[in-house]
Amino acid sequence: MSEVSSQLPADPITAVGVVTSLSKAPDDYYVVAQTTDGSDADLWKDGLFKSKVTRYLCFTRKTGPDVVVDMKVIDIKDALPEGFTPVEETMDTKETAMRKRRLCVKISPRAAAKTAVYDIQIIAKSKYQLVNYTCVGDMNSMKVWYRIGDVPQPLSSQETSAAANSDAAPPDTASRKTMSRPDLENQNSGHYTMTALDDVPFAISEKFFEKPKEMQQVNLMGITIKSLAEIEEEFYYSFSAERSIAV
Repeated sequence: MSEVSSQLPADPITAVGVVTSLSKAPDDYYVVAQTTDGSDADLWKDGLFKSKVTRYLCFTRKTGPDVVVDMKVIDIKDALPEGFTPVEETMDTKETAMRKRRLCVKISPRAAAKTAVYDIQIIAKSKYQLVNYTCVGDMNSMKVWYRIGDVPQPLSSQETSAAANSDAAPPDTASRKTMSRPDLENQNSGHYTMTALDDVPFAISEKFFEKPKEMQQVNLMGITIKSLAEIEEEFYYSFSAERSIAV
């Protein structure tokens, strides 16, 4: 039996079932053997006649793709709530799980669930209430309670990639130098390193300050280079005909 604690369990419940014996629960399943006041939590026992038939609620927090997000206890004649699955058979003997009442659970993919069931308790006194727990319903003069908590969601692929990049070590300094210009690297880093070209004077040759001589006609392989005046004189067009039509 799980203890009633103000601290939320680490993992949500992933499956709920019923067994006929305390010793026949599947691996990784917890059996609610006693009520919160220490009484037998048998969900089948008859108040008038002693019966050898017993039924105990059990659950598991084994990690899986789905989680239990809700539970209900309804009358056997009531319609099944939408989205819920009834616990029809015992997990160990495949017998009828409940009489007169029916336990129903709602399962959801873990990735789509914002909240889930984290703990289940059974109380014998109808007026007694559990802090932070919700009553599911009555069963055999007892009440079933569960506790809801938030489901932690895994990081998305983009968030995981961003986290990995932020934790990654910076690229090797030597490899970065081979891919960048030394002069720009010095400017970006705020430091300057002397090179072999420092203090070497640079000046434009005086021949580039001379005014070019007037271009003369030169015949190179039949190509005649003409001056600007000769080109304008040869190809001058007054556009007089166009102007007379426009006017």
